Amino acid sequence: MDLAYIPSPSTGVIDLGPIPLRGYAFCIIIGVFVAVWFGNKRWIARGGRAGTVADVAVWAVPFGLVGGRLYHVITDYQLYFSDGENWVDAFKIWQGGLGIWGAIALGAVGAWIGCRRRGIPLPAWADALAPGIAFAQAIGRWGNWFNQELYGKPTDLPWALKISEGPNRVAGTYHPTFLYESLWCIGVALLVIWADRRFRLGHGRAFALYVAAYCAGRGWIEYMRVDEAHHILGLRLNVWTALIVFVLAVTYIVISAKVRPGREEIVEPGAVEAGGVEDAEGGDAEGRDAAGDAEPDADGEAGRAEDGVADAPTKNGTAEAAKNG
Repeated sequence: MDLAYIPSPSTGVIDLGPIPLRGYAFCIIIGVFVAVWFGNKRWIARGGRAGTVADVAVWAVPFGLVGGRLYHVITDYQLYFSDGENWVDAFKIWQGGLGIWGAIALGAVGAWIGCRRRGIPLPAWADALAPGIAFAQAIGRWGNWFNQELYGKPTDLPWALKISEGPNRVAGTYHPTFLYESLWCIGVALLVIWADRRFRLGHGRAFALYVAAYCAGRGWIEYMRVDEAHHILGLRLNVWTALIVFVLAVTYIVISAKVRPGREEIVEPGAVEAGGVEDAEGGDAEGRDAAGDAEPDADGEAGRAEDGVADAPTKNGTAEAAKNG
């Protein structure tokens, strides 16, 4: 007899009045909002304009959803194109099935388009968004809980996940791999935030750290899953993907740190021309010197020259602003 376990929801649909909203889609939507909101705060702190992250996300999110679905359908094609299956189900994204690898890959293409349109560097935008993406994944994984999918091996641990009888699943208690990955993603987000503050990561290294840390966790979590998957040399396809992407991310961090050390001084030229911004905590934005702050003068105080305004000495040695007529 199981004394404790995590119950699964009796339905995967949340009714918002007359509008039915599937739990899977709801988690994805909340995750996207959290990623954009948190990414916007970090972008402003880096010296960018408010709203830029959302403008680029308008391109990145649709591309990411398409990429995530394509990866899932291609790697699990037997679920849609084998005998007895309906290929139309490949378009039913609300039933679950988004591959993070495809979402990040094609989402990056959309982000690149959006960044080019705004005239900002993609690596800096990705660095600002990295922990927000991890938080979004932590939220999105609860969509698998609503769908009773992607659980692990049978277990009688107190935090086991209770699965009910249904299509392609057997009732019982299993490892809640959705919960493991959700908690891991929160840890990844906190790691990136800490490392970014401690080492001032730039030029895409914060994003690469997020990718490497996520892959490290995804490898052992994927190994626990029991859902059908393709295997190569005895390992699940997603385990191989995690290993390869991990190596690529770490390699990028090492090479980038040598080729382009430090962090970008200016991430959005338009924000600098507008006169600078303040960070989310009310302080001066990083990269402020590049936005027009003057170096301290001989008295240890900073003077600022603005449009048409110059410091003019008076007889008593102090300075007063003299405007050009």
